[in-house]
This record gives sequence, C-alpha cells and structure tokens, in this order.
Amino acid sequence: MNWYLAVLKNYVGFSGRARRMEYWMFMIVNFFVYAGLLAIDRMMGHTAFEYGPGVLCGLYSVVVALPWLAVVFRRLHDTDRTGLWIFIHMLPLIGSIIFFIFMLMD
Repeated sequence: MNWYLAVLKNYVGFSGRARRMEYWMFMIVNFFVYAGLLAIDRMMGHTAFEYGPGVLCGLYSVVVALPWLAVVFRRLHDTDRTGLWIFIHMLPLIGSIIFFIFMLMD
C-alpha cells in the first residue's frame, strides 16, 4: 500500500525514475481498488451502460489518471526510454505487447 500512496503523492512527477516494484505495486493495488469499486457500482445498480463502468469507477479513473500517467513516464525513463513511448499503444495489439515488455524490463 505504501507504493500506491507514494505514486499518488508524486502525481505530477514526470521526471525521474520508477523501479519495477513501484510501478507494478501501483498497478496491482489500482486493479484491486477498481475491481472493488466496480463490484460496489454493480450492487448499487450504477452502471453507465449495460456492461460499462459505473459512477464510482468513472470518478476513480479520473482521480488516478494523472498519477498513472506519471508513473508510466517514470517507468519508461527507468528503462532508458522517453515518455513518448507511451504512444506505442496506438499500434493495435503489438503495441500493447511491446509496452508490456518494456514495463517488465529492468
């Protein structure tokens, strides 16, 4: 949980580096928080669309968007790449695979 809070505190820190542990712990906690909020949204019947996220998930996504972007940029810097490599996601499927490999590298 400390890794997650450290990323939230450094929410506009796009310079510097983020080690694998910082990045992956943030992503894991982020996943479980989102899953919990999604379950609460479903129980309350607050879904935006038939199978889309609800109000709580939408608000949470807005709140963590900037910290997520910052930790991704710092993680890319840690792998000696510029933050602009995030745009590799624009390549269907292969871009996400390459990005995932970058995040696993030391």
